[in-house]
This record gives sequence, structure tokens and C-alpha cells, in this order.
Amino acid sequence: MKFEEKTLSKESIYKGNITEYTVESVELPNGKVSTREIVRHPGAVAIMPFTSEGKMIFVEQFRKPIEQTIYEIPAGKIDDTDTDPEETGVRELKEETGYYAHEFEFVKTFYTTPGFTDEVIHLYRASSLEEQEEAALDEDEFLELIELSFEEAWQAYEDSKIIDAKTIMALLYWKIELLQTNKEGENNG
Repeated sequence: MKFEEKTLSKESIYKGNITEYTVESVELPNGKVSTREIVRHPGAVAIMPFTSEGKMIFVEQFRKPIEQTIYEIPAGKIDDTDTDPEETGVRELKEETGYYAHEFEFVKTFYTTPGFTDEVIHLYRASSLEEQEEAALDEDEFLELIELSFEEAWQAYEDSKIIDAKTIMALLYWKIELLQTNKEGENNG
């Protein structure tokens, strides 16, 4: 590949519960050597849960890195014990919302910020929800569930209540889905 960077050395600077920070020496395509600081992440799953009324369930929670309370779609880190991302998604949906989805459909896999991290998010669409039990939040999780129509969610985006990439990606997918549904309706009309 004409832009590939060959890894010459790699040093782990810090390894935490969620991420690892590495510094890598790389050979650039022009033969020069450079340093890359990389945040390694095991990946995550994000879920777009839809109610029978066509609303999406969001979580409202405080995010310390940005010192702000925001609306997000339910999501969680892929654990070492998970066999595949869908398993993570089913678990996270139940833990954060208390719902089980009878329909769980893969949407897209994307990287959050490939300039400095290898974190990948697998996005799923969940519907035919059945309330199972109260949410089983982790001891350090504090959140509220909010059901929003597309118009309400878009307004939350406009009002900067929805500002994270995975939730914006979900909103854009939802908008495309609505446009396709409207177009199909026009063609069948």
C-alpha cells in the first residue's frame, strides 16, 4: 500500500481497565521515521432501540471528560468474555434500559477517531422491545431513559444535547431510514 506505515517498535505506556496507551515508532512511506501515540480500545457496541410508537430510547448521563450531561444511545464496551458484538449489544441494552429486543439488526461498524485510537463501534437497530426488568446499571453508572421522536431527537441535536459521534451516526441512519420509507410510500402511492 502506498500510504502504509511499518511499525518498527511499540511500547505500552499505560494499561487501564478500558484502554491501553502505546507509543509506536513507524517508518513512513518516504522512508523517514516518526512516532505515533495510540489509544488501544477493545471496541464497543451501540444500540438504536425503537419503541412500538417509533420513538428511540436514549440515555441521559453525565460525561466527565467533557463535564456535561448529554443524550446518547445505549452503548457499552466489548468484554473479554463476549463471543461477538451482538452478544454485547443484547447485554448492554438489557443492563442500561431493562429491555430485550426480539429484533436485533446489524447496521454498521465504524471507527470513532482513527487518528489516535483503534476504537471501533458496532451499531445495531433494536425493535420489538419487551421490558424485562429494571435496568441493571454498573455501580458507577447513573442515567435516565428518554424516549424521543425523530423530530425531538433532531431538536436535541440542534440544541447540543446530542453531541457524541455514535449518537449522531444513529440519528443520520434514522433519517436515511425515514427518507427511504417516505420514498417507498411515494412510489407505491
